[in-house]
Amino acid sequence: MGVALFQFSDDQAEAFDRVAELMRAAGIDLEESMTTPRATAPADGGDGVMAVIGRAGSGKTMLLARLYQAVEEAGVDIVSGDYEGRRRKDKRTLAILAPTNKAASVLRAQGVPATTIHRILYTPVYDPEYEKVAEWLVAGGGDDRPAVEGLSDAALDRALEFYRAMRSIPGALATAGLRGSDFITGWKRREEPLDVGFVDESSMLDDRQFEDLKEIFPTLVLFGDPAQLAPVNQSGTMVFEKLPAPRVLELHRIHRQAQDNPILDLAHALSDDSLEFPQFERMIEEAARRDDRVVVAPRMQADLMARSPALVWRNVTRIRLIQAFRAAYGAPPDALLPGEPLICDGIELPLKHRKKRIDLEARGLIKGAQAIYLGPGTRAGFSRLHVIGAEDPQVSAASIIKIELPGEEEPFIPYAARMGAAFLHGAAVTIHKAQGSQWDQVQVFAPDLWAASRAGRTEAGIALWKRLAYVAITRAQTRLIWVTRNRLARPSEPLSTDDLNTPAIALALTSPEEGT
Repeated sequence: MGVALFQFSDDQAEAFDRVAELMRAAGIDLEESMTTPRATAPADGGDGVMAVIGRAGSGKTMLLARLYQAVEEAGVDIVSGDYEGRRRKDKRTLAILAPTNKAASVLRAQGVPATTIHRILYTPVYDPEYEKVAEWLVAGGGDDRPAVEGLSDAALDRALEFYRAMRSIPGALATAGLRGSDFITGWKRREEPLDVGFVDESSMLDDRQFEDLKEIFPTLVLFGDPAQLAPVNQSGTMVFEKLPAPRVLELHRIHRQAQDNPILDLAHALSDDSLEFPQFERMIEEAARRDDRVVVAPRMQADLMARSPALVWRNVTRIRLIQAFRAAYGAPPDALLPGEPLICDGIELPLKHRKKRIDLEARGLIKGAQAIYLGPGTRAGFSRLHVIGAEDPQVSAASIIKIELPGEEEPFIPYAARMGAAFLHGAAVTIHKAQGSQWDQVQVFAPDLWAASRAGRTEAGIALWKRLAYVAITRAQTRLIWVTRNRLARPSEPLSTDDLNTPAIALALTSPEEGT
């Protein structure tokens, strides 16, 4: 087997072996790198669910990546969610999932072909002509090129080159000059189950999502951080906390690449029950004096808020920071500037338009998704958007964009279709909504965490301010900026969308009243 077990810590190696036992029951032998008939039940009589938990830096993502490599070496089909060819009965399947586009993109950046839960629950329906092209790409090309009107050999070659590099069927077809509406005719709820699911950021799962996943995957491995915040509707509990103790594997060791990291040092200091907020702030100040990866700043930087939202606890703080951001960039009160960040607040559609809801969600517009406003669409009420972290980020969608105002119960709505994807401004977000995301640099509004500490609230026996601080600071990949005052530094340059010029598919979503 190609997985180098000697790189693992003892607890990682034990977790790998335990997951491998579970996989054998699913018909995947990681030791022999082969698939076998599925067992009728897991060896220990469990229900096919196991959790690997640990704090930031304990090696969960490394273990997930090594397990994925071992599963692929065993000849298992990896289901990406953007296209599924004809399945063979003797083949096993694996899907690697995350609750949000951003969380999935973090894994993809590390070579793990992750997709969102929505893209596995709902699968695309391809036009039969272009399905031939997709099958040809998945098969690695060859002399039996599909003959499709309007697609030259040069276009097929471009698509094949892209697919070999990126493993994305929609992206490959886009390089051949096609739009999503050319080859995807709709979306449907998955009917056939898959074999194994790996779920990252599983602390974000609620009970309903968990039950949905168990319907699809007889074998599930959850990867999660018990120190994060539980979903708001879960009463402070996470789904893996309800599993039997033998099915929960905890990683403790902080790995070499995470050592000497002041951000993770601060995160782990929060596990000290005796630590109070003033002491923690002094630790941050001391870390900032030693290492430029931690910064104590007297004001927010508007430039960073355009792509990396300020993290806050209170909604009133969020709204005030958004208004300060828009004023700093000279945004008009009745319109958005191209480059302004947005957060999807859900889909506002009546139940009879279930198919359209699936269409929007499958394209990445799920609650909590980050997007950048590119400009108005070609039809009234439509907006052109770049969905952060989505595999096919450029979309045009019927939109309801809400700008909240301090002291006002009702938001101002500069753009609104009669129904469609709803958005809030994304220059600042609550720490709850930031879970599952990471940014290169993160600004944390410290006065809100001080307020949380003064409130004296706890969640699952842990001080709420500590959970908030832990989630907030572990969103930072390279630099943590601890902002101490309610002030905003003016931007150094105007808003722009130049940084979003990446290959993508422009998917025009028809409004429900217009049909598909």
